[in-house]
Amino acid sequence: MRKQMKPIWMLLLCATLGAGTVRAFPVADTSADAHGVQQTGKCSGVVKDASGETIIGASVRVKDTNNGVITDLDGKFELNNVPLGAVLEVTYVGYQPFSVEWKGEPLTITLKEDSELLDEVVVVGYGVQKKVNVTGSVSMVESDVFESRPVQNVSQALQGQIPGLNLSVGNYGGALDASMSINIRGTGTIGEGSSASPLVLIDGIEGDLDALNPNDIESVSVLKDASSASIYGARAAFGVILITTKSGASGKPRVNYSGNVRISQGINMPKMANSYDFATMFNLANTNDGGSVIFDDTYMQNILDYMNGNLEQSTIASGSSWAKWNEGAYDNIDWIQEFYGGNAVSQEHNLSVSGGSDKIQYLFSGSFLDQDGLIQHGSEDFYRYTLNGKITAQLADWVRFTYSTKWTREDYERPTYLTSLFYHNVSRKWPIQPAYDPNGYAMNESEIQQMEEGGQRRSNTDTYTNQLAVVFEPIKDWHINLEGSLRTYTNYVHSEVLPVYYHDVDGNEVEMAWDMGGSSYPAGTSRVTEYSYHENYYTVNLYTDYSKTFDSGHYFKVLAGFNAEKYATRDITAQRDDLITPNVPTLDTGLSDDYVSGGYDHMAVAGFFGRINYAYKDRYMLEVNGRYDGSSRFVGDKRWGFFPSFSAGWNIAREEFFQDLAEKTTITTLKLRGSWGELGNTNTDNWYPFYQSMPLGYNGSWFVNGSSPNYATTPGITSSSLTWETVRSWDVGFDFALLDNRLTGTFDYFVRRTLDMVGPAPELSSILGADVPDANNCDLKSYGFELELGWRDKVGDFSYGVSFNLSDAQQVVTEYPNDTKSLSSSYYPGMKLGEIWGYTTVGIAQSQEEMDAHLAQVDQSSLGSNWSAGDIMYADLDGDGRISTGSYTADDAGDISVIGNSTPRFRYGLTLDGAWKGFDLRLFFQGVAKRDLALGGMYFWGTNSGGMWQSNVFEEHLDYWTEDNTDAYYARPSFSGRNQYTQTRYLQNGAYCRLKNLTFGYTFPKVWTNKIGIDNLRVYFSGDNLLTFTKLVKTYDPEGTGSAYGSSGQLYPLQRTFSLGVNINF
Repeated sequence: MRKQMKPIWMLLLCATLGAGTVRAFPVADTSADAHGVQQTGKCSGVVKDASGETIIGASVRVKDTNNGVITDLDGKFELNNVPLGAVLEVTYVGYQPFSVEWKGEPLTITLKEDSELLDEVVVVGYGVQKKVNVTGSVSMVESDVFESRPVQNVSQALQGQIPGLNLSVGNYGGALDASMSINIRGTGTIGEGSSASPLVLIDGIEGDLDALNPNDIESVSVLKDASSASIYGARAAFGVILITTKSGASGKPRVNYSGNVRISQGINMPKMANSYDFATMFNLANTNDGGSVIFDDTYMQNILDYMNGNLEQSTIASGSSWAKWNEGAYDNIDWIQEFYGGNAVSQEHNLSVSGGSDKIQYLFSGSFLDQDGLIQHGSEDFYRYTLNGKITAQLADWVRFTYSTKWTREDYERPTYLTSLFYHNVSRKWPIQPAYDPNGYAMNESEIQQMEEGGQRRSNTDTYTNQLAVVFEPIKDWHINLEGSLRTYTNYVHSEVLPVYYHDVDGNEVEMAWDMGGSSYPAGTSRVTEYSYHENYYTVNLYTDYSKTFDSGHYFKVLAGFNAEKYATRDITAQRDDLITPNVPTLDTGLSDDYVSGGYDHMAVAGFFGRINYAYKDRYMLEVNGRYDGSSRFVGDKRWGFFPSFSAGWNIAREEFFQDLAEKTTITTLKLRGSWGELGNTNTDNWYPFYQSMPLGYNGSWFVNGSSPNYATTPGITSSSLTWETVRSWDVGFDFALLDNRLTGTFDYFVRRTLDMVGPAPELSSILGADVPDANNCDLKSYGFELELGWRDKVGDFSYGVSFNLSDAQQVVTEYPNDTKSLSSSYYPGMKLGEIWGYTTVGIAQSQEEMDAHLAQVDQSSLGSNWSAGDIMYADLDGDGRISTGSYTADDAGDISVIGNSTPRFRYGLTLDGAWKGFDLRLFFQGVAKRDLALGGMYFWGTNSGGMWQSNVFEEHLDYWTEDNTDAYYARPSFSGRNQYTQTRYLQNGAYCRLKNLTFGYTFPKVWTNKIGIDNLRVYFSGDNLLTFTKLVKTYDPEGTGSAYGSSGQLYPLQRTFSLGVNINF
């Protein structure tokens, strides 16, 4: 991190630097005047940069002694018992080291920036490497990414920051407990028997990104190619995310506090049409299909009267049931706003204490996050608590000891009814339905009772990690590392279903039934379910490395080691119905028979690994890796596999013939590099693919001795040949730095092949009577590029920076058991992942004559009937005079073709930041430059083939064809699907650019804050998701086009968040 940045960045660096990790570089000028002579004394001074700003955290040490300190928040230092004439050595990361003789007077030391930054390091597998010598594809971000803005979790902070690291909103959207999907360099496997998630290591132990407090992070390295990731073996086949947490630093205790308050609101939520427009479109849809109107003239007039204030009540007693209110009434409600339309208030607090001496350093931190949900009916809250401690001790000159512990508690409470079906039900509620009856009670089908009174689901998750590391250095540059860790993960869920009631016209309670999709509950049902899951994860690493630099410029490093990991899980579920009282929802108060289930699983991996690094004068670099891996998921000779990798680099800027040009152009790095490697993927969906159990059943459909017996079914066939998926990849790239490192960049092109993927079993006759095991019978090719550019400079008091990254990845299925290339199958050889097959649209027929003329040439009867003006005319691509899908194969698809691709292309991130006299501003944009989407269901079409009960009308749907609106976007309304097939006219542009974050802050002058005992005080405003630029239809958020239930769009809204925060350092 560079000192030219403004004080807040210097403060953050001070909190994360350890004395033992300060890098040294050459010096500038000093001023020192002698006023006296003494044998020893107190040496004091201040360290500044070339602009005169003080440097926080610089190391000042008496040469050839252990007497040293770190400069404080004012850049000052004091050293006792310093001999007169002693030489002080001053170092700070990013600056040239400096030496000065102390003559008894206070010192003012000015450091010069190091234009070459040769000692800048990045975290790699089992160690660090000088960045200039890295030959694999590695990207790294530091703590400012997480500290510059308030975020709910680490995934949110990382999105768009690193090229090739792809984080996308999942099918549950912005739900408080939702996780983002993550991959490195795109999809790695087709997912029909295995997964391709990257390996996440937190201080060397596998962990969950989002269970970590973002403010505890010092750096994140992403290992993207086989060469850089291969040292981690079988579970690193699709990349590794290495997270290093902060450590203590030598010096006086430092206390850091940060806190913020946030207000969030849903964004890009569809707006429901008013009741009159809704009823009009429904009437047209039904009559266009040959039916009668759904809402007659009297009903339509009542809707208008209520909207205009001429009717006091929106419902009356039902004519079919005297005790009920009429659900189909005349109200005018936007149900999206009714349930999601409020503001959610949240708060976060972080506190850390760090410090230490030359022998021992410590850091302790804690955080608390309290986040409310958007849901306006019922209670929804998320809490996260974290505690983190790390102690590093130099037990002897040759022994270093580190112990760290982390605890995370996540509590999430929501209505039991807040499931995927709830999102669907809210979407299809008609605006004419009242929320409350004239007596003020929630209506029968409003969903409000279930949300407010139907019970809560409470999830409590604890993650506790203990890590111990001892490093021995018997001789200089030979290290022996012993590491052990234990992580325990416990999840406890209490879920209750309680009776809910509506009220009749006289205000009497009436029990009501309710539906949760997979579970339907008759009126009066009560239930309690308790679930507990426990996981222990153990890991041991034993490795040693030795490095040697020769005067001739040759550098060697050799590493060898052993790694073993084990998972042990156990779960249990218990359930009881018919509670004595809903006020005490426990298993003990249930009267029904018990339902109990449970199980346990074990899994282990082990590996021997080695790495050899060679460099010559930072000019030529070579790295060789090898790992011999074993997995408990495979048997016999398939259990172990050897996976090698190689990489090399050439820094042309270090060549003698290049020096003249390098000096003229100030090029410090121009490195070409390439890598090749092979890894095994052990992440099969089934932990025991070689083992089959006999599934148990209960209450068989026959009787034995008057009762239904329990029974067991035939197990499937096991496979002794299932083995590793092999991931083979190569990467070429280059890195550059010029203009005194103000302009930096990197580019990579990669090809990755996933061979022998786990795919579907071959089809055998049903007479076999058992399932056929999966097989290694699929191959996938991925390819793409990554670009990263950065510019950082300072003009007077104004420092600024620009960083930009861009990446792209595509995947092609090269082998799959589908020789006919049938489109009925999920994949076929030659298929690009994300392909969208659809019809080509001629247009909307503007008259019956135009439609008749078209039908005379093209028979569309396979897609529907009653074709009329306002309907879609489809193109006859194969020229056979009719619309068809041919043999429905890729080679004979009739009139459908590939019209688009849903794979996000050209993902990018852009950060602009500046600082001036205490003010700082940061803008972060993130987006996708190319993506096609084929959307459907009520969110896209409004009235659709699901029928009137699965349809609704949003304002965007009102642009439909009529004789008075012939230039409409949508065809004429219909409850049939004839106009709603996937087609070119309605293919959506899913590209977007979003202002993900804007943060504006001010750091108060130290002359003010020091008077009240504060070393640094910064206040800031931050906004997330402030602007979105997209051509996508407005019923969708471009990041939220998935669905928790059914068709697209039905998910928890994403949010815009405004924050006010403060950072205080003592």
